[in-house]
Amino acid sequence: MLKTAFVAARDRQRLSEIATILIGFGVNKVVDRLGLRYIPLLPKRGPRVDVTRLSQPERLRRAIEALGPTFIKFGQVLASRPDLLAPAWTEELEKLHSQVSPIPWDVIRPQLEADLGASPQEVFAEFDTNPIASASIAQVYRARLHSGEDVVVKVLRPGLRKIIEADLRLMAHGARIVETEWPDMARYQPREQMRHLAAGLNGELDLLNEARNCELLAAIFDDRDDIVFPKIYWEWCSERVLVQEFIHGISPNDEAGLRAAGVDKKLLAQKGTDAFLRMALIEGVFHADPHPGNLLAMSGNRIGFIDFGIIGRLSQKRRAQLLVLIGAMLKQDADGLMAVLLDWTGTSNPDLTKLEASAQAFVESHSAIPLNLGLVLTDFMTMARENDLAMPTDLAILFKGLVTADGVMRHLDPNFDLFAAAGPTVRSTMQTQFSLSGLKRKAEALGVGLFGAASELPTLIHLMLVRLKQGRVTVEIEVKGLDKVTRGIERAAARVAVALVVAAFATQLAPRLIDLGTPVFITIGMMVFTLGVGWLVLLGRNK
Repeated sequence: MLKTAFVAARDRQRLSEIATILIGFGVNKVVDRLGLRYIPLLPKRGPRVDVTRLSQPERLRRAIEALGPTFIKFGQVLASRPDLLAPAWTEELEKLHSQVSPIPWDVIRPQLEADLGASPQEVFAEFDTNPIASASIAQVYRARLHSGEDVVVKVLRPGLRKIIEADLRLMAHGARIVETEWPDMARYQPREQMRHLAAGLNGELDLLNEARNCELLAAIFDDRDDIVFPKIYWEWCSERVLVQEFIHGISPNDEAGLRAAGVDKKLLAQKGTDAFLRMALIEGVFHADPHPGNLLAMSGNRIGFIDFGIIGRLSQKRRAQLLVLIGAMLKQDADGLMAVLLDWTGTSNPDLTKLEASAQAFVESHSAIPLNLGLVLTDFMTMARENDLAMPTDLAILFKGLVTADGVMRHLDPNFDLFAAAGPTVRSTMQTQFSLSGLKRKAEALGVGLFGAASELPTLIHLMLVRLKQGRVTVEIEVKGLDKVTRGIERAAARVAVALVVAAFATQLAPRLIDLGTPVFITIGMMVFTLGVGWLVLLGRNK
């Protein structure tokens, strides 16, 4: 309670604004569950929408848009999680977008000048003050360096960090409340979701992080000139400003532009898939949002990537599990599919009979060739939700990226089969992992780990012996139902104490009172005796 009071006091203005918006849009279940009903509200600003005409998912989406960038990002994450939400909710949240009205140049200019150390007109040979893109986090401008290169200048919106940090504090506290007070919501892993949301937003609030992400991914393709990443101009970059090469390309959705450029759309689809799978399956770091605005078709059948605010990462273990999952899907192996899903969601306790039936139905419904990857992954996460399982967050990010990339590739080539296109990359990766050299590396790693543990064993034994001599060894034992045993012991102790008092009165004090012959003392004594016996009877019945 003290923590809640402190959080509410620190961010009371923002909390009041959040409560006002949620109540105004009729998101009553969220308001009641988080205890926001009693937060002082701000005055209503203008006419509200008639929420009685909106469904609950529509109300939530409208409220999220009104709450600003932090909540919009969270809503976009939830839209990609059919393992957590039913289709009616994910379909509505998919309508969320980060495009907002641009901030006037007069508001942006002082911050940009402070970060550049001079006016944009001095730093750049040309600078267009009309933004070419305006999102909830930043605005983007075209410019040209004095050396002649075309660049884009990305600028964070002023005053954004303070609002987002307050939102993240409040949302993190709300996640703790939800996870503690409503165990039925624990499978949604609210605190884990908030940690990932905070990490992603904090990364986007530092444009130097985006520049580093760009160069990290670009290094993967040093050996290829058909996969293009923008050059970063570090001398003009800072936490709030990013200056990078302007890539001349065409959106995969621009049919007329693609025809005019004479690009081979099928070849582009294959190259884009190869690039994404190489990042995810081989390197374990990938572009987390490859939507049509972030992928560009370039002359010479090249693919360009832009916007690296968020990247995904996969451990070696997770990549191996993903290969097993792909293999199970291709072989229509329901048991293998179920094993991978249980391994990923090991903290859950699902109905295994129901899960087995779901896995079998899943492989049967996706037996046709070619496979639609977007539909396969969406149905896979739906199967997880229907069996009360939640996907690990890193995999949910990958699946979102795969579904998005699959949609782009299918737009380029309607007959595109990502599973078939992934074949060479998957085979190459599996050959590397399970080759003799790969197995040798794993054996060596295991040997090093065992050697490290063995080398520490003498020290651990010596320490244990010393503590035994000093009598300082502590053993912690957790016994289920111990609270019931404790309460039983407490009741027994109470009965013994009362019994001793009553017995002492009956054998020692009562005869002395009778000898005194004082009626008042005798009456008081008998009342004490009667109450004591009655108490013992009641304690006996409440065992």
